[in-house]
Amino acid sequence: MCSLSTSIWFQMPTNDDQPKQYHHGDLRRAIMDTALLMLEQQHGWQFTLREIARRANVSHSAPYRHFPDKASLLHELALVGFDRLREALDAEIDTDAGVPAQLRSLAYAYLGFGERNPSLYRLMFNTDAGEPSDIHTDPRTQAPFLLVVSVLEWGQRDGTIRSRPALGQATACWAHLHGLTMLSIDGRLVPEKVGDNAIGDALTTLMDGLVVGGTEVIHPSSEKP
Repeated sequence: MCSLSTSIWFQMPTNDDQPKQYHHGDLRRAIMDTALLMLEQQHGWQFTLREIARRANVSHSAPYRHFPDKASLLHELALVGFDRLREALDAEIDTDAGVPAQLRSLAYAYLGFGERNPSLYRLMFNTDAGEPSDIHTDPRTQAPFLLVVSVLEWGQRDGTIRSRPALGQATACWAHLHGLTMLSIDGRLVPEKVGDNAIGDALTTLMDGLVVGGTEVIHPSSEKP
C-alpha cells in the first residue's frame, strides 16, 4: 500500500470526463493515484506531468508543487511499488509454518505481485526512476529484501536453512525471482521451450540450494495461482 496518508478522502475517476475530487491539501495523493492509473493503462511511463494534471483535473502547474520534474515523480512511484511489494510479502508471513514453506509462499507472492503490476514492476527496476545507488539504498526499497533476510536467518537458527551468509542467500533469491518475474510478465516462459512446470521446477532448484537436506519437488498442482 502507498505510504501516503489514507485518512483523506479521494475519488478516482472511472473515465476522463468525470471530475476528480480531493480535499484541499490532498493534491499530492491525487497526482500519485492518477500517475499510477496512467502507468497501468499506458503500459509504461511515457506520460507527461501536463497530462497527469489534465487527468487529475488540476492546473498544469499543480504537479510541480510536489514534484519538481517527471523524474522525481517516477522515483516516488517506484518507491510506492516497493511499499506494495513489502505488503504483499508481509501478508504471506505465518509464524506457524516452517521456513521452507514460508520461502515458497514469499516466492509466489513476489511473482504474483509482478504479474499483477507489470508496468509498476518494470519501473521499480528502471533507471528512469533514479540511479540504482539511490533507489536501492532507500529503506523503503530495502524492506522487502530485508524481510527475506530475516526469514532465512530464522531458518538458519532452527536448522532448516543451510548455514551461509544470509545476505548472499537473499541475493540469490532476489536474482532468481526477478528473472522469473521478468520472463513471466514478458511472456517468455512458453511451455514449448521451458516445459509445463517451469516456475515450479525453477523454485525447486532454488530451494535445493537453501534447505538442509533438499526440498520436495514443486508440481503444477501445488503451485499458487
